Amino acid sequence: MSVDANAKKSRRSGMSDTIRVVIHALILAMIVRVFFYQPFNIPSGSMIPTLLVGDYLFVSKFSYGYSKYSFPFSPNLFSGRVWASEPERGDVAVFKLPRDNETDYIKRVVGLPGDEIQMRRGVLYINKKPVPRRRIEDFMTRDTFGKTRRVPRYVETLPNGASYEVLDLVENGFGDNTTVFKVPEGHYFVMGDNRDNSTDSRVGSAVGYVPLENFIGRAEIIFFSAGGDSRPWEVWRWATAIRWSRFFNLVD
Repeated sequence: MSVDANAKKSRRSGMSDTIRVVIHALILAMIVRVFFYQPFNIPSGSMIPTLLVGDYLFVSKFSYGYSKYSFPFSPNLFSGRVWASEPERGDVAVFKLPRDNETDYIKRVVGLPGDEIQMRRGVLYINKKPVPRRRIEDFMTRDTFGKTRRVPRYVETLPNGASYEVLDLVENGFGDNTTVFKVPEGHYFVMGDNRDNSTDSRVGSAVGYVPLENFIGRAEIIFFSAGGDSRPWEVWRWATAIRWSRFFNLVD
């Protein structure tokens, strides 16, 4: 066999090996995304200060077991959940909006099945007991005109010890005073940390109680964060848009 023929054979073999590696990598990535971790990005400010617009995070899909909503296109293969594990108070969870079972939402779980939930003058009550909250340094933000605004910020601690920060944009604003919500069995009550800028379980016509079946997974870690409308692949904007300090932060 000639030298040229050997070279061509070697190139073809090398290309085949490369294609196999790429295919195997794609299959592995698909398995990880479908069964273990799925990336999500934050498009709105309802979870500020915990999550900012432009945060990209991984959600563990095995945290609560699997339902049909755990998989792409929500195939109707089975009902309920398999290997089910219930969400805990304080979890930041991604779920399918009960209204349409299609839209992905992310909120914090504050109410479990059977709980009575109420807001009174901006204070969260669980089973008639106020959830302790402690005022800390104001959160600094900018309005649409670029003016700096100070927003009252609190550390809230749930009965199980889970602590996190919440904002109170407007004193006695919409959603700060509610009726008592009785969480049905098999459902959960969720709220945004940006209390006056969150459509959540307080609004029954928009979100309401979230069935266990609708949960996709628990938010675990921020792997990328950029301000404005920057995207991870827009390398040319990294110098001014990237929030490096948020990389690999755990979601509490």
